[in-house]
Amino acid sequence: MSIADNLKQVLTELPQGVRLVAVSKFHPNEAIEEAYQAGQRIFGESKVQEMTAKYESLPKDIEWHFIGHLQTNKIKYMIPYVAMIHGIDTYKLLEEVNKQAAKAGRIVNCLLQIHVAREETKFGFSPEECKGMLAAGTWKKLSHIRLCGLMGMASNTDNAEQIDSEFRLLDRLFQEIKTTWFADSTHFRELSMGMSHDYHQAIAAGSTMVRVGSKIFGERNYNN
Repeated sequence: MSIADNLKQVLTELPQGVRLVAVSKFHPNEAIEEAYQAGQRIFGESKVQEMTAKYESLPKDIEWHFIGHLQTNKIKYMIPYVAMIHGIDTYKLLEEVNKQAAKAGRIVNCLLQIHVAREETKFGFSPEECKGMLAAGTWKKLSHIRLCGLMGMASNTDNAEQIDSEFRLLDRLFQEIKTTWFADSTHFRELSMGMSHDYHQAIAAGSTMVRVGSKIFGERNYNN
């Protein structure tokens, strides 16, 4: 099947209210262009340099989402155009995004990354760290970022019950945080969870945004 066919298949499986981030990292412009021609507009990248090169050479109505682990010294390069940053995993990072967004005269949409997987390699706030950071309240002074929700990844396991449990934990945390700190916010509404191998489970647990790559583009070529 072609990229366009794969994309259409994934889209037919998404209920209303769930958006697709097509994970295009390590894939060439031609692959993105095929998905774009099939109607996809949201693409996810994990390397700032690669995303910036694609932004400069591809249609300007593409909505670029940064889904990788973010280094503070790279933030300034994507701030002029990035639509959403999924992986905010420290308060320091939030401050730096705010600082660079202020210089660019933008307000940047951000998701707080939560670590629920049983793997040390995953980044993110623990649920308690996230609630502690929000309770401290200093984030309210950051006028050039907009907190739009949470992002998380389940463990890379074949244990479906464990994956379901981790996604449900994320959803409960999202509901608690929304009720406690964002009850009056129309922006805090995104729960980004679910990838090619587990997005059906993520949707069942409350995801509003899935990040699907290999099921659309095929396996990635890391040597590009």
